[in-house]
Amino acid sequence: MSSSNTAPTNLLPGLALAGLGAIAFSGKAIIVKLAYRHGVDAVTLIMYRMLFALPIFAVMAWWASRGKPPLTREDWIAVVWLGFTGYYLASFLDFAGLAYITASLERLILYLNPTLVLLMGWLMYRRKATRIQMVGMAISYAGVLLVFGHELQIVAGVQTAWGAALVFASAISYAVYLVYSGQVVQRLGSLRLVGLATSVACICCIVQFLLLRPIDVALSVAPQVIWLSVLNATLCTAAPVLMVMMAIERVGSSMASQMGMVGPMSTIIMGVVILGEPFTGWIAVGTVLVIAGIYVFTRGGRPAAAVGVKPIRDQ
Repeated sequence: MSSSNTAPTNLLPGLALAGLGAIAFSGKAIIVKLAYRHGVDAVTLIMYRMLFALPIFAVMAWWASRGKPPLTREDWIAVVWLGFTGYYLASFLDFAGLAYITASLERLILYLNPTLVLLMGWLMYRRKATRIQMVGMAISYAGVLLVFGHELQIVAGVQTAWGAALVFASAISYAVYLVYSGQVVQRLGSLRLVGLATSVACICCIVQFLLLRPIDVALSVAPQVIWLSVLNATLCTAAPVLMVMMAIERVGSSMASQMGMVGPMSTIIMGVVILGEPFTGWIAVGTVLVIAGIYVFTRGGRPAAAVGVKPIRDQ
């Protein structure tokens, strides 16, 4: 009796949280593109984003670790590895790629992530894909290629190809995180792992800046870059992580994942309204193909990702 009353009560708030989380995540690309207009580079920009996000994720890791046994040496190695691949490397490649391509194309490429997880599962563990999954992959990749080909015609071809390659490498890096995070999530819990791994990534980005740039570069950025970085660290990084995890608790990972489909659409809308990016029939058709392909793909079976855990795409 109580469970039947609880499910409908949690459904609407859970779907709202999942949708808002997806929209907030997609806003990251918009903020990055706005910051690039003020002459900042990727190394400096991601340093500021992670500098402001570090206290939030450190508190998250501390909160999730209360009353839990301390991490073993193997746990720490896994956390550092996952933080490096899943959050530092993936985030930096994504930021670097956004300097060359539109926010719309970036979001569509990142949306291919489940298919990359499946391909890695096939390469490393010989896990076979179903026929429906293969059809979904073909549809989604056709959509990305359509938008990519259109962007090649309106932007410098070499820059577009380089930017798309960087973002695709970011998606691969995050897929590595998903493939290897399953057992760690089961041992540590999703919130604790996210807090620790993102804290590692924050430190990596700060150290990277200190090694590659003089401190004067950070002090000389435009004030708009600082405020945009604060917004990126809070509204588009920490807040959506919590919203998606709260949504999973209420409606489950499958339904929360379906709500994530609003992400590419919200990126395109914000790109047109805020950034003035072009919106053509080619982009519309490509977007529909990508979303439809991923929907078919997810209906065809579960990829070899973290068992029972909805991946949180925090880039």
